[in-house]
Amino acid sequence: MTVNVPAAPTTTELLGRPVGSHPPATRTPGPRPERGSSPREGQRVRPLTRRQIEDHLQELGDLYAETSGGGPWAWNQARSAFLRRLAADARRPGFELLIAETTALTGCAYGFPVGGDGPWWEGFDGYLPGRLLRLAASGRLFVISGIHVPSRVRRQNQDRAWNLARRLQKRLLTDHGAAVAVTLVQRSDHRTVEALRSWGWRYMEGDTPRTAPLGPFRVLVLDT
Repeated sequence: MTVNVPAAPTTTELLGRPVGSHPPATRTPGPRPERGSSPREGQRVRPLTRRQIEDHLQELGDLYAETSGGGPWAWNQARSAFLRRLAADARRPGFELLIAETTALTGCAYGFPVGGDGPWWEGFDGYLPGRLLRLAASGRLFVISGIHVPSRVRRQNQDRAWNLARRLQKRLLTDHGAAVAVTLVQRSDHRTVEALRSWGWRYMEGDTPRTAPLGPFRVLVLDT
């Protein structure tokens, strides 16, 4: 999962006054304006149909390459692997991909609802407690496979409801009536884990960096 929206710079305005006038009375400064504009002001979030996903593969691959980090030498290989994974997920029942856009693509998130059994289990074996298995059986568990957004989304206003990543993940859960989302992250990918946790994701109950089950992945959970 890549986790990476520029914000408008803060500005100050100089207020002129007539020559010889007294300086204005000192005022207690109020709260400083929040840095960055709300993504609601300029970014529209919408789902793509499977046909539209096929039509936008080039753009989605470019977005992944731009937000995944690393040098240009790694982009082609990583980009191709991303598109293969996306194509495989897109064949799952209930799969949904959301994009954020202004005049261009600025982010995306995607995933699929799960049932009590099926191939979605790969990687989750032994991680999920009974409560989540029961949610899966009732169709209220959702796997978020990826969130790909520009780096500023990770660094600023992560706790705001209008943070682009939070908007995307909430929309996926709302569209499918899911109560909980789960995702897998490479154990060594601390950057992604930190970003997800800043957007409200948490470790499994009783799971800490020291007590996590052995294996290549960490499982994170997001409640609605």
